[in-house]
Amino acid sequence: MLAAIGNTFANCFKIPELKSRILFTAAILAVCRLIAFIRVPGLDGKALTEFFNQQAAAGGGLLGLYSLFTGGALEHCAIGALGIMPYISATIIIQLMTAVIPQLSKLAREEGGRAKLIQYGRYLTVALCLGQGTVMAIGWERPESVFGQGIGRLVLYDDNWIWWYRIQTVLLLTTGTMLLMWLGEQITERGIGNGVSLVITIGIVARLPAAVTGVKDMFFPPEGMPSTFNFGHAIALVLLLVGVIAGIIAVTQAQRKIPVQYAQRAVGRKVYAGGTSFMPLRVNYAGVMPIIFAQAILMFPQKIFHFLGTSFDVKFFMELARLLGEGAWLYMLTYAAMILFFSYFWVATQFNELQIADDLKKNGGYIPGVRPGQATSEYLHNAMSRITLAGAIFLTIIAVIPILLSTEMKIPYDVSQFFGGTSLLITVGVMLDTMRQVESHLLMRHYDGFLKKGRIRGRF
Repeated sequence: MLAAIGNTFANCFKIPELKSRILFTAAILAVCRLIAFIRVPGLDGKALTEFFNQQAAAGGGLLGLYSLFTGGALEHCAIGALGIMPYISATIIIQLMTAVIPQLSKLAREEGGRAKLIQYGRYLTVALCLGQGTVMAIGWERPESVFGQGIGRLVLYDDNWIWWYRIQTVLLLTTGTMLLMWLGEQITERGIGNGVSLVITIGIVARLPAAVTGVKDMFFPPEGMPSTFNFGHAIALVLLLVGVIAGIIAVTQAQRKIPVQYAQRAVGRKVYAGGTSFMPLRVNYAGVMPIIFAQAILMFPQKIFHFLGTSFDVKFFMELARLLGEGAWLYMLTYAAMILFFSYFWVATQFNELQIADDLKKNGGYIPGVRPGQATSEYLHNAMSRITLAGAIFLTIIAVIPILLSTEMKIPYDVSQFFGGTSLLITVGVMLDTMRQVESHLLMRHYDGFLKKGRIRGRF
C-alpha cells in the first residue's frame, strides 16, 4: 500500500503541468505562512505569544478558534492577524443574502452574475477588514479587556502617537487579509486545490508541531513530573483518531443518489434522447459551518453573564456564566442544539428544492414514481430533511470529542483539537478535495490515482 502511494506521488511529478501546479501551490502557501509571522510595527508580539502559550491548556474559545484559523498570526501580532476569515464571512453573507433577496438571486442565475457577486464579496471584505481591524487595533491597545488579566502593555508607541498606531495597524491588517485573499485565488487559478481552503488548512496544520510536543509531554513528562498517561491511553487515542478520520471521510463523501429520468424531447429540428441520471444529495450538506456558528455565538452569553455577575454581584448570573463555560453540561447541551439548528438553517437557505423541481420540469426530467412540480419539491424536501439529521448528529459528535478530551481526560488543547472539531473537519475535507483534483490530472494521462481503491458510495 505504501509503495502504491509512493508511486502515485512519483507520478505527480512526471506530468509537467501537475508538477508546476504543485510547486506553485507550495510556494504560495509558504508565503502565507510568512504573513503569519511578520509583526505589525509598534507591537510587542512576543508578550502576547507567551500569554497565549500559558493559556493554551484552558481551551480554545472564540479567540482560540480565530487564532487557529489565522495560523497563530493573532497571537504573534502579525499583519495576517485577521486571516482570511473576513473574506469567508463576506462570502457567507453574500450567499445568505442571495437566498433571501430576489434581486441577488436573479443576478446569480444571469450570465456574468456570479462574477458580480464575487466582486460584491470583495468590497464587503474590505469593509469587514476595516471594521475588524479597528477592533483588533484597540484590543491590542487594551489587551486586558480582551485577553484577560496577566498581560501587560503591547503597544510600544507613545500616547501622543496612538492615532498613528491605529491608522497604521488597520491599514496593515486590511492589506494582509486582501493579500491572503489574492494568494488564495492564485492557487485556485494556477495551482491545485481550493486556494482559500488551503490557506486555512495550512494555518491549522502549522499547529501540528505543538500537538506532537504535547503528545510527547503527555507520555514522557519532564524530569520530576509524574506521567498520568500509559500505553493503554496511547492505543486508545490512536484508535480514536483513526475512527474519527474514517468517519469524517465516510460522511463527507456520503450522498443519497436520487434517480432522475429524462424524457425524449425535440428542440427545433434537433431531437434529444432521454436517459437516466441521478441527483446527489450530500449527507453533510452544511459542512463545518454549523460548528463555527455555534462556537462563535456561544462565546458571548458567557462573557455577558460574567460581566453582569461581577458588576452587580449577582450569584445567579455568575452561576449561568459558569454553566455556559466550555465543557459544562449546559454549554454542551446548548452547543449540540445549536449545531442541529444551524445544520437545518444552512440547508434551508442554500438548498432550493423549488428551483430544482422547476428546472427538472423545464428540462423534461422527473423522479420515477413522483409527479413533477410541487410533489417533486416536497419529495426532495423530505429526503434532504432526513439525511440532514444524520449529518447534524455526526457533526455534533465530532464537535464535542475535543471538548471531552480536554475537560474530562485533561489532554492538552493543542492535542485534543486534532481529534475532531473544526480543525479536523476542515483539514480532511480540503485534503479530499485536493486529492480529487490531483487524481483527475493523473487519470487524464492514464496514471493510477490516490482514490483508485476504497471509493465510498452513498447508500441511504
